Amino acid sequence: MEETVFAESTERASDEKRAAELASRHDLEFVAHDRFTVDNDLFRSIPFDVMLRYGFIPESREDDRITIVVADPTDVTRIDEIELLLGGPIDLKVGAGSAIEDVLQKSESAQRVLDDATEDFRLQLVQDDGDSGEVLSIDRISADTSPIIKLIDSTVLNAIQRRASDIHIETRDSEVVIKYRIDGVLYQAMEPIDKRHHQTIISRIKVMSELDIAEKRVPQDGRFKLRFQGRTIDFRVSIMPSVHGEDCVIRILDKESINKEFKNLRLPILGFDEGTIRKLRKFIREPYGMVLVTGPTGSGKTTTLYACLSEIQSTEDKIVTIEDPVEYQLTGITQIPVNDKKGLTFSRGLRSILRHDPDKIMVGEIRDEETAQIAVQSALTGHLVFTTVHANNVIDVLGRFLNMQVDLYNFVSALNCILAQRLVRKICAHCKAPVKVSDQLLEESGIDPASVADRVFHEGAGCVECGGTGFHGRTAISELLDLSDPIRELILERRPASEIKRAAKEEGMSFLRDSALSEVFKGVTTLREINKVTFVV
Repeated sequence: MEETVFAESTERASDEKRAAELASRHDLEFVAHDRFTVDNDLFRSIPFDVMLRYGFIPESREDDRITIVVADPTDVTRIDEIELLLGGPIDLKVGAGSAIEDVLQKSESAQRVLDDATEDFRLQLVQDDGDSGEVLSIDRISADTSPIIKLIDSTVLNAIQRRASDIHIETRDSEVVIKYRIDGVLYQAMEPIDKRHHQTIISRIKVMSELDIAEKRVPQDGRFKLRFQGRTIDFRVSIMPSVHGEDCVIRILDKESINKEFKNLRLPILGFDEGTIRKLRKFIREPYGMVLVTGPTGSGKTTTLYACLSEIQSTEDKIVTIEDPVEYQLTGITQIPVNDKKGLTFSRGLRSILRHDPDKIMVGEIRDEETAQIAVQSALTGHLVFTTVHANNVIDVLGRFLNMQVDLYNFVSALNCILAQRLVRKICAHCKAPVKVSDQLLEESGIDPASVADRVFHEGAGCVECGGTGFHGRTAISELLDLSDPIRELILERRPASEIKRAAKEEGMSFLRDSALSEVFKGVTTLREINKVTFVV
């Protein structure tokens, strides 16, 4: 994967160099790939297929003249045709062909098709024909004459291109709202759709997921697959009845794309600081014990466990996991999916795993007393156990296990470490800029303005690459509790949480808020972002 990325970046650089030389030779302005600006109103006024066919980006309009970015200003015939199609004089700038193509795909391609689909859908309603649409592409969507199929396929395509993890279809009193979850935050995908089309949208999704379209009173879960750019993408569908009708959430599981990243998945990629990585690597290489990762839903716990397993994987060890569900497949590791309907629960699966002669075990989540007790016993009897539990911080984990009737002495003896983590959005590298942070925001963030007078803070202005959000991707912030002998003694004596925290801090433990502020000061994220996921202290 690294070789492919390197080859792509080298090819882009040479493409940029050729374009810059061409611009210089013809005394025209060169536009680098990270300096593209798009006037959305102008962009929307020009047919997308024209821009795609002639390979240009409309940059700005002044009076009756339009400035466009092209890859080859010497192609006079093509320039004349563009001028004729735009109906007025044009000014030229030069950009790399690959950059122009990227901007067309990222900024508006699927969105334009999506807008067209929504517009058609408002004008007329065509009954669902049950076609599941196995191959997804802009051409296929544009050619489809059924507005309902066009709408759903366009929504899915646009979500994939914008890196969305979920599609939310929410029903309100008089309208239907479609949203995407990107980097953990919901964004509205398009203008609201009239409520009278709601049932047809849900029925279409039910047909794709092989669900009962007549049943509207109970929740339903299903799944479907689509082919996109040569890879298969899985979609998990959840239909839930609400006051105004049925709501739908579609989880996008792009396994093939993620698996490429997972081939080189290691702890540094997740964003942990050097100190945390060094300590965590020590604990995951212990011969036995329990490594516990905690945090709310969607905080990246499972990805962290995958990274740990990737780091310690070897042909000498048998690694077995039990998960619900197995979202990403790891080569060389035996992965078992939980199946409650068939009786394969975490506790039953874990018992079977122990008879399978494993060296290291990963339990996707500890949810009940039985699983907790078996996991602790496994850690005490010579196995290295990786698992997750839902808790807000490392101290709350202790209470969760005590509440599950686990013997405190056994639990503390089994534990190697507890890692608590959250995900925060990273500032987009393409539009990152220094900003002046108000004293009010600093005080709300628990920071004395005088103490950071000479610090530079950053935010994203919003660009094509990040879809105008100012953020692109996420990184982990964490706190790691080392179960040292003094800490174990305090826990066994059932000392207050404040006392355990104080002792951990004296031993050098850095808390979630400290980790979050460190990322802000390094220019990775913003104060507003960390205030959403950590408590201000």
